[in-house]
Order: sequence, then C-alpha cells, then structure tokens
Amino acid sequence: MRANSENTKPQKQFTGKHMLIIMLCFFGVIFGMNLLMSMQALNAWTGLVVKNTYVASQEYNSKLEANRAQHALGWTSNIEIKDQTLLFSLLDGESLPIKAEQVKVQVNRPVGTKDDLQLILELQENGIYSANAELAAGTWKIQVVASFADQPSFEHYYKINIEE
Repeated sequence: MRANSENTKPQKQFTGKHMLIIMLCFFGVIFGMNLLMSMQALNAWTGLVVKNTYVASQEYNSKLEANRAQHALGWTSNIEIKDQTLLFSLLDGESLPIKAEQVKVQVNRPVGTKDDLQLILELQENGIYSANAELAAGTWKIQVVASFADQPSFEHYYKINIEE
C-alpha cells in the first residue's frame, strides 16, 4: 500500500524572514520591559542616600531619639508653593508661630541633581518663613531644618508635586 501524496500538505520552510521576525519580537520584548522598568524606577521612591553609611548607622539611634523628642513637643509644620514662593510655617502645640534662628531648605528632584536648590528662608510678619523658589512642574523632595539656640534642630521632609 502506498501513501497518497495528494492528501499530504507540503511542509512550510523555516526561512531567514522567520528568524528575523522571531529575533525582532524577542529583542522588542526585552527593550519594552527595560523601558517599562526604567520608567517605574524613575517614578519610584529613591530611598535614603547618605555619604557614609557606617557613620549614618552610628548616628541612627541619636537621630531616632531626637525625632521622638521633636514629636513630643507637639509642633506642626506645613510647606507650600504659591506664585513661585516657598512658604513654611512652624507652630507649637498651641498653634502659635515658632521663631527659629535659621530655616534652611534643600529642594531636590527624586532623581538627578540638575535642578537642586538650597534656600535660607526669611521670617515674615505673620510668622511664616518664605523664599523665592522657581520650581518647574513635577515631583520635588524638600528637607527643612530649623535651627534654634536652646534646643535641637527641627527637621522634616516633604514630597510635593507641582502641576503645570
């Protein structure tokens, strides 16, 4: 008995075009995932960065204790950007303004150092500290350090988003 060759389908050949399509799809998926992961990383929290991790680990307990003491005072703070002016208020437990010797502000982008600013805020008559800060749209990390003569510094971190 012979097989009927009319009923068998001819096999398709694997050509260079097929290999090209497979390679383009393979590397396209890899490139797409790398792009997606890069975008996710740029928008994610970057973590705490210190110059010397050993020194930072040695100072951890004292900073933690200072933070607890700061919270025990019942102080509240607020920061906002209005008309390219950075406004910072610091109130005691009775909602009265607190006068600091100096208020320093470090303004950074979450990634990169291109637009970083360091400001010294000035106390206004209404008890609010302010400085001119022309910040572009996007996410900003702000560190405020208010220094006092008779007590530890008040330190607080903020993350703000400026819309266009």
